[in-house]
Amino acid sequence: MFIWQQLSKSQQVDALARPAISDSDTLEQGVKRIINAVAENGDTALFDFTKNFDGVALDDLRLAKSQFQLAEQALSQSRKDAINTAYQQIKTFHSAQRFQDIDVETRPGVRCQLKSEAIESVGLYIPAGSAPLPSTVLMLGVPAQLAGCERVVLVCPPDKNGKLANEIIYAASICGIDEIYRIGGAQAIAALALGTQTIAAVNKVFGPGNKYVTEAKKQLSQSVPGFAIDMPAGPSELLVIADKGANPVFVAADLLSQAEHGTDSQVILLSDDEATINAVAEQLQLQLETLSRKDIAKKALAQSRLILCADIDEAALVSNLYGPEHLSLQVRDTDTLLSKVRNAGSVFVGDYSPESAGDYASGTNHVLPTYGYSKVASSLSLADFSRRYTVQTLTKYGLQSLAQTIVELTDAEGLDAHQRAVTLRVGNGNSDSIGGIECDESSVQDKGDVA
Repeated sequence: MFIWQQLSKSQQVDALARPAISDSDTLEQGVKRIINAVAENGDTALFDFTKNFDGVALDDLRLAKSQFQLAEQALSQSRKDAINTAYQQIKTFHSAQRFQDIDVETRPGVRCQLKSEAIESVGLYIPAGSAPLPSTVLMLGVPAQLAGCERVVLVCPPDKNGKLANEIIYAASICGIDEIYRIGGAQAIAALALGTQTIAAVNKVFGPGNKYVTEAKKQLSQSVPGFAIDMPAGPSELLVIADKGANPVFVAADLLSQAEHGTDSQVILLSDDEATINAVAEQLQLQLETLSRKDIAKKALAQSRLILCADIDEAALVSNLYGPEHLSLQVRDTDTLLSKVRNAGSVFVGDYSPESAGDYASGTNHVLPTYGYSKVASSLSLADFSRRYTVQTLTKYGLQSLAQTIVELTDAEGLDAHQRAVTLRVGNGNSDSIGGIECDESSVQDKGDVA
């Protein structure tokens, strides 16, 4: 247990330090070689990498259409009902995020609009490490479906038999996704960004992945024109703020729910009550032994923190310094604390709002900024699957009314061509006559024509 006020500034920094993300030259160069191989050899490279990394020799990259019906038939009704319920919950929340165009007349004859349209083609990366992740399919597939993206491509590494989990396929199908490729890793990101003989390139890639996937997303977003990624990604995180009224069983369960994600996950408990911290520590050990992934969780706990704060206000300050991916507020006065915390990807309020609810079925998105990026980046939303652009329409009257302003500013910046594009329109072809131009305010037809 750390006592925050007894730590020096450097010790406080160390206490909130995250597990190092490998950015070694070996990782960078290895991913670069994979990207170059896909660029040069296309499908052949994908087949080779899938055999080498996933241990399966595929005869076709794309999932056969027949597999969709077989996957649905293979799932129990209860499993399908759970996926359908989560789908509806996520759809309800994300439907409320639909963008409304903005249309403003900033002055008579000057009309400015902000419009939105779906990104034409998107790629969804679904990890498949120790377990399938149909929840991530829904978190990415639902907003892509609601946004109206013309082409939605899903990639997921196959198992040793060359198959994808039935849950993955079924979740994709109810999101309207029928283009699925059995590839993963950095090579899958490269295929989506660059295109191959079989896979056409997409405009933007979404989804979490291991360090190779993350590095590939970073490199390709910086080198391929017109290609973008959703957000920076790192290991999973959870920070819990608990007061003396919190239930230690609940707090420990939440901390372990994130610790089991991976050995590089990090969980932090902040409390103003030492007895609560001790009780949570005891519960962590008791519950850890019951987990199927206890070896993973145990390693994650080794780099996690239990911190005693002077009061809840100090806990809010520490949380804001850390900027967690997930933030759980298990205190009695949640409203006051909620008004003081700011840097978090997603906030879970109260004793009965486990982080697991957001991961699966409350309706919010579980694709969130990690590694402190919650200070500047947002949780995934419907807006990420569209682009916004502006439109301006000026009448002659509108341009005349702004002409002197534009001339002064272009003169200050020394941009003659910018200035002439205005003066040639309103100064009868004489760029020096702008000072003598008078707006014809009596021209009702011209003034009102802003369409």
